[in-house]
Amino acid sequence: MTTSAAPSTPLKALARIRPDVRAMHSYVVQPSTGMLKMDAMENPFRMPAHLQAALGQRLGALALNRYPGERMLDLQAALAQYAGMPEGCAIVLGNGSDELISLVSLACALPPEANGGKRPVALAPVPGFVMYAMSAHLQGLDFVGVPLTADFELDEPAMLAAIAQHQPAITYIAYPNNPTATLWDEGAVQRIIDAAGAQGGIVVVDEAYQPFASRTWMDCMRAEPARNQHVLLMRTLSKFGLAGVRLGYMIGAAALVAEIDKVRPPYNVSVLNGEAALFALEHADVFAAQAAELRAQRTVLVNELRQMPGIQKCWDSEANMVLVRVADSARAYEGMKTRKVLVKNVSTMHPLLANCLRLTVGNAEDNAQMLAALQVSL
Repeated sequence: MTTSAAPSTPLKALARIRPDVRAMHSYVVQPSTGMLKMDAMENPFRMPAHLQAALGQRLGALALNRYPGERMLDLQAALAQYAGMPEGCAIVLGNGSDELISLVSLACALPPEANGGKRPVALAPVPGFVMYAMSAHLQGLDFVGVPLTADFELDEPAMLAAIAQHQPAITYIAYPNNPTATLWDEGAVQRIIDAAGAQGGIVVVDEAYQPFASRTWMDCMRAEPARNQHVLLMRTLSKFGLAGVRLGYMIGAAALVAEIDKVRPPYNVSVLNGEAALFALEHADVFAAQAAELRAQRTVLVNELRQMPGIQKCWDSEANMVLVRVADSARAYEGMKTRKVLVKNVSTMHPLLANCLRLTVGNAEDNAQMLAALQVSL
């Protein structure tokens, strides 16, 4: 005679989950059905109909019964050519740049006993992209945030002092930054990169918003490879115009990239995502024209915001977002949401962002609708 096992108790099983994970909140995407979605810096332009048809044929012919293969090498080569990858560098692909951030953290997660008795440190200016801190914590690194100035510029002396004190394994420089849309001074960034390299650290230069910026750190990597040999330059095709494809890539010295590649899951980029990215790169001129239009609309949007009563401050932008400060960001956010326009209330992210809203730059029609909703919500 057999006896049945006692029924499992879900709450008992939860005790196996790390306490810090249990204390976290999941990343929540705001419901957006019926809303104008201006909260996630997405490209408002759909792919032209004739390209949709051509892409559909390409994707329909793929061997979905097979794992991704050599075609990913074609994608790496196409991305390297598109980005102008410097000589002596290599490229690694990620399921969005979020995965690449996690891979760098994982590769650098030395146990304390192998790191002088302390956990490795990841360091970044704050406010900045939330995934730098989250990935560090999840992989067992400590995170050190160095506040920006009140006007969201790099506090170079504070950054250099923090690097000297904490000797970070990873220093993140978002170029431009999110959510401030700031493209920091090139000389200051290079001096921070030099300081991080002098104590043996890696620097990740995050160029997620490069299609909208006036400069790229790739030029510095080509011009002064020795000073930037410890730099990993990261980009994503999300802001290129393929947010739904989830494809990021990272470029750096071949020896360094090879170590990051060792912790990459096999087949992390699907054949569908890879082929869609290749197709888009073949038509890069279409996406470049879209980026140019968004840059032009950004100028119009910033000018309109600076003339709007109730806008206390509108910062310059080198991305497809604009940061503004209002008297009451919660009231403005809720008012816009009631009027079917979603923006991002970033005021709780960091004290420097008090009463700030982050607005996506869209096409002329979307921007006009957003501005109208904002004006009556202030």
